[in-house]
Amino acid sequence: MKAMILAAGHGTRMRPLTDHTPKPLLPAGGKPLIVWHIEKLARAGFRDIVINLAWLGWQIPAALGDGSRWNLRLHYSDEQGEGALETAGGIIKALPLLGNEPFLVVNGDVWCDYACLPLQLAEHDLAHLVLVNNPAHNLKGDFALHDGRVSGEGEGRYTFSGIGYYHPELFAGLEYGKRPLAPLLREAMQQGLVSGEWFGGDWRDIGTPERLAELDRDLRSR
Repeated sequence: MKAMILAAGHGTRMRPLTDHTPKPLLPAGGKPLIVWHIEKLARAGFRDIVINLAWLGWQIPAALGDGSRWNLRLHYSDEQGEGALETAGGIIKALPLLGNEPFLVVNGDVWCDYACLPLQLAEHDLAHLVLVNNPAHNLKGDFALHDGRVSGEGEGRYTFSGIGYYHPELFAGLEYGKRPLAPLLREAMQQGLVSGEWFGGDWRDIGTPERLAELDRDLRSR
């Protein structure tokens, strides 16, 4: 199974830190945020990771190289100069690098101790989402989870962690260009094709300088 780290966001909420540094390269606990992901994926057994690039994207391959230091291969999907393709648009552009089998996608601006192990999607499922308890900035949650199935409506709502496993068929026939992920997921949910799980460990959306500073303090104190 291959993995993709979403690293193309502008990171406007992180300014001024992101004025000259792409958000995935901002440090926490002595290493860039994206390196935490790469190290975790390497431990889980992934050997091919795709990273999409946009804002100041050239700095990311310059810092990470080809992945050999982690005994894996890094592949870059360059969106620089194309504007924000959003999540699904970025995945669609990267599909030639991801192949025809299900793959894992991780948001580059989250930090968590979820193991991110390779996972086999159930037959006919198009996605498997990792959900977490609702943080203060998203108290209403995103999706409902019942008996391992995810839906767009109903009680028992949780926040999407930014970690999901997807079958390429979820994106079949879609034209290349700017496209959000949530509408595709909701359509698949209506057809009963999305499974999910609740993760109760340490998960953080590193969306502001204050949250980054808090994570840095916590990691350095461990």
